[in-house]
Amino acid sequence: MNNSMINSSVSMHSLQQKLDILANNIANVNTTGFKKKEASFEDVLTNVQNQPEGFRQQGRFSPLGFNQGWGSRLVQIQSNMAQGAIQPTGNTTDFAIQGEGLFEVSVSTVDENGNQVFQPAWTRNGAFNLSPDGNGNTVLTTKDGHFVNGTDGNPILIPDNYRPVVEQDGTIKAYNEKDPSEAPLNVGQIKLVRVVRPQLLRDMGGNLYALPAGVTNQDGILQNVNGAEGTGTERVSLMQGYLEQSNVNLSDEMTDLVMVQRALQLNSRAITSSDQMMNIANNLRT
Repeated sequence: MNNSMINSSVSMHSLQQKLDILANNIANVNTTGFKKKEASFEDVLTNVQNQPEGFRQQGRFSPLGFNQGWGSRLVQIQSNMAQGAIQPTGNTTDFAIQGEGLFEVSVSTVDENGNQVFQPAWTRNGAFNLSPDGNGNTVLTTKDGHFVNGTDGNPILIPDNYRPVVEQDGTIKAYNEKDPSEAPLNVGQIKLVRVVRPQLLRDMGGNLYALPAGVTNQDGILQNVNGAEGTGTERVSLMQGYLEQSNVNLSDEMTDLVMVQRALQLNSRAITSSDQMMNIANNLRT
């Protein structure tokens, strides 16, 4: 197999992965709180191909060697945490985060012994519901039924016939709808974390993120922002009655899609040309 065929085949594999990422971004252009994925690539190997000494002629300024590449490979896929458009909904259980923050939720799983356990996960999707928890309480949950965690690590309980009002720092006060004169109840605070190193977050699917296996220092990836007054890019706040839309720009994704398709077409033709040249060489008669 010649060099051009190796180069093209390796590059086509990476381009196919890039195509899958673009397809996922386009499919989630209308997903609430979705953060688009971006890919990083690097050269697999580059060496210098030497030319015969006969090329060394007087007055020749170009070097005898030339760089020979062997394709590229996908190095990393990370989420772009840029702010998406925020739209009003008027729903008291819809929340949008301003800044590079995430909601913490509890995802129910089953361990090796068949027992139900809860593990933390994080999301930007603030389309929440008030759902019964089976014990006669009303709790704040995601659309998929995951508990929204408070700063104490427990689900947030909302008394019946009370209307929750959430402040910018996540503090929840419940107002009695039957007796407006009653003083509001402080029922908890929504836990918010700021993303420090988004490239280390693991995509769980369902618009949820988790920490990589074996991570012991969570503070190096996610930082608790409740009770901390941030400024500038570090500020994380909540907006009640709003939802953040996907940060996918469809025109940018379509432009990248065309470029990837053209690169795939170029590499495919390079493989075809290499195969034809090898076929001609095999059929030569002396």
